[in-house]
Amino acid sequence: MSGAAADVIVIGAGAIGSAAAYNLTKKGLSVIVLEKSDSIGNGGSSRNGGGVRQSGRDPRELPMAMYSVRNLWPSLSEELGMDVEYCQKGNLRLGKTEEHLNILRGLTKNANACGLDVRMIDAAEAREICPYLSDEVAGASWCPTDGHANPMLVTLAFYRAARRGGARFITGREVTAIRKVRGRVREAVTSSGEIYEADSIVLAAGYDSGAVLGSLGFYVPMAPVLMEVLVTEEMPSMFYQMLGTAKADFYGHQSMHGSFVFGGSSGYEAYNRNDGTPVSNSMTAPSVCRAILGYFPALSGAKIVRTWAGWIDECADHVPVMGLTDEAPGLVFGCAFSGHGFGISPAAGMLLAELAAGEPTTLDVSAFRYDRFKAKI
Repeated sequence: MSGAAADVIVIGAGAIGSAAAYNLTKKGLSVIVLEKSDSIGNGGSSRNGGGVRQSGRDPRELPMAMYSVRNLWPSLSEELGMDVEYCQKGNLRLGKTEEHLNILRGLTKNANACGLDVRMIDAAEAREICPYLSDEVAGASWCPTDGHANPMLVTLAFYRAARRGGARFITGREVTAIRKVRGRVREAVTSSGEIYEADSIVLAAGYDSGAVLGSLGFYVPMAPVLMEVLVTEEMPSMFYQMLGTAKADFYGHQSMHGSFVFGGSSGYEAYNRNDGTPVSNSMTAPSVCRAILGYFPALSGAKIVRTWAGWIDECADHVPVMGLTDEAPGLVFGCAFSGHGFGISPAAGMLLAELAAGEPTTLDVSAFRYDRFKAKI
């Protein structure tokens, strides 16, 4: 059953897929975006804490994060014609123990080597920046150029801008296979048997990318990891820095509306899966809350107004898979972002569009190539 044809097909309508579609339309290319869900951004793009951070990243990923913060995030609302609530107030990454501080020292050293302005601070200076920290906090790393934004608004803004540029979004279309024609990737096949055709196909479907890649014989070593997000009632203005921990077990910020948004892992993820649908429950959400209160006791009276959960497509080395492969010309990898994708979505979308258009990339993407996982003999 024939679908439609375009210059480029993007599989996945999250923040990164929608950003890629937007950037492709800026190049004058026709674009079809196929989304499994009935709505856009129904995966990790709408289920994260909104961090726009450079600190705490793998050195391979850091140039993309730094480029996003320096060149894309500051003007993104204006460019997309919609306020995405970008707030650049810095990032405190907190530690309680010497083990935590050693992790932060290592991350800070690696970031400094890449040219990022981030430094270690003691507990007293951390409390000068955020007076609400508990006495258990022993120190932190501090990156003044980090920040946060609203994930749902960012995804929506990229979607709307891509639509204005002529991109066609088709929801409720689960792509089950990609097929080659005359040795080149050409067709995206859906579960209902529709076949969509394009010169290039960008695969940006999060964890679901793995099954699609299997149809071509590719395997990306990633696993679904469940993370939860909690939102509080509106609170008085307290602090607007992005917050995290040395072991990244939770993170969050106060939104411009006053609500706190915190993401975290409870350690009870095996108990909150319902037929494959990520959910929170009365065991997992309180566990996340207790962890948060260990750092921010001032929030003990805050009421939780909603919770949700989502899957992270965690790669074996915690770094995305992006780029091309000689084994399947026309295929553009854009998956395995390991929960770090939102903050780099503007740059990732730009790079994926450049790859799909056959252009030189603004940043070097060789560290993200698929074949880095091949056995070395």
